[in-house]
Amino acid sequence: MLLSQLAGCGRAQLQPAGPISAAEREILLDAVVIMLAIVVPTIVATIGVAWWYRGSNQRARRQPHFVYSGRIEIITWSIPALVIIFLGGIAWISSHDLDPAQPLPSKAAPVDVQVVSLDWKWLFIYPKLGIASVNRLVVPAGVPLHLKVTSASVWNVFWVPELGSMLYCMNGMAGTLYLEADHPGIYHGESAMISGDGFADMHFDTDALSQDQFDTWVASTRSAGPALDDPAYRELLQQSVPPHPYTYRSVRPGLFSDIVMQRLPPGYGPTGEVPNVHPVGLQ
Repeated sequence: MLLSQLAGCGRAQLQPAGPISAAEREILLDAVVIMLAIVVPTIVATIGVAWWYRGSNQRARRQPHFVYSGRIEIITWSIPALVIIFLGGIAWISSHDLDPAQPLPSKAAPVDVQVVSLDWKWLFIYPKLGIASVNRLVVPAGVPLHLKVTSASVWNVFWVPELGSMLYCMNGMAGTLYLEADHPGIYHGESAMISGDGFADMHFDTDALSQDQFDTWVASTRSAGPALDDPAYRELLQQSVPPHPYTYRSVRPGLFSDIVMQRLPPGYGPTGEVPNVHPVGLQ
């Protein structure tokens, strides 16, 4: 009951929508149970000692010169040691099992998405499909996502809490992250690192669609919108918060690689004079 109430207070941590986030929730709950092995006895012992040694209890043996007891030492050291061993074991195993760069087991081929953190927006490039989207990540449900993540500006963090692991976005580097949405839905994505004036509005929706709906979205995207070439990318580098998501019908081949290898100019980053970047309706 308590966990369900806590889940309602948060957006996603206790409401996983993918295999990675479900595994992370299991680790969290296992850690809580293990730590209760020392928390609960400590609380019970504190209450018990206070009650037993109350002023009215004449049966309590008071030993003002007591110094050492081997049995007490064994108890007070063995329980915390076991807690640390168990927690360390969980952390060791899960850090390998949930390696962000480890592909997810699936019969379906993963969907490749190249993620670029900008000031203050997210660019999602689908290299095999030849399209791109700003501030909206559209994916098929039940299919693994192979994300390559970088930043065109300052250090940032890509995170969709309901799907699982976050990953740092760094200029000049490309990290790998595998995620999956178990079922259709809209999952909130955000920047998890303060990156300037527009940081508060730097979020996006992850739309997990059925395969047919995803194919329809791809077809409609290819038939409308501008092309993402070098001039269009330089416009994206301008510091701004788009008032709504939009798409590109085509993407210049090798654009993501040129961003990572810094063959294209980086974003402006902090300039000292912060423009009014908030879109209408978000001020």
